[in-house]
Amino acid sequence: MANDDLSYLIGRVSLRDTKSFARLYAVSSSKLFGICLRILKDRADAEEALQEIYVKVWEKAVRYASVDASPMAWLAAIARNHAIDVLRRRRPVASELDEAYDIFDPQANPEEAALLRSEGRRIDTCMGELHPDRASAVRRAYVEGLSYEELAALYQLPLNTMRTWLRRSLLKLRECMDR
Repeated sequence: MANDDLSYLIGRVSLRDTKSFARLYAVSSSKLFGICLRILKDRADAEEALQEIYVKVWEKAVRYASVDASPMAWLAAIARNHAIDVLRRRRPVASELDEAYDIFDPQANPEEAALLRSEGRRIDTCMGELHPDRASAVRRAYVEGLSYEELAALYQLPLNTMRTWLRRSLLKLRECMDR
């Protein structure tokens, strides 16, 4: 399907035209399913992700700007980002930093194990020097794997503000760790 036709369908979807949405699904779902399957490597997960992707397309169609990207590239980006988010949610989450730094090589000698625990405590101490919101955001980003977008939504902040929070927090952590 031509880019102009896809742009038209997305425009109609932004107006909540269900027939155009059904047509958009018919012409683009196989490509988006392929993206999901390639990333997730599981057919059932890819099928479920595809349904969630089209919910996002329905919700985000009003924000599509045809001058910024081709319609298929826009749809593919939504699919790719969602599939990556699904992968992140699959990862086991360490609820506390203690759990994260207590995981060490069982073959390590007692001295190495003590060093690992000591380093973990230093990180914990340095995290305590951060503002509580920023420390929580750092944990959620780097321990739980939340994306900048997810964090910005969670803390109800603009995306660039969240990026600044994390960048400055990491700089403070590095400075603290170097002492």
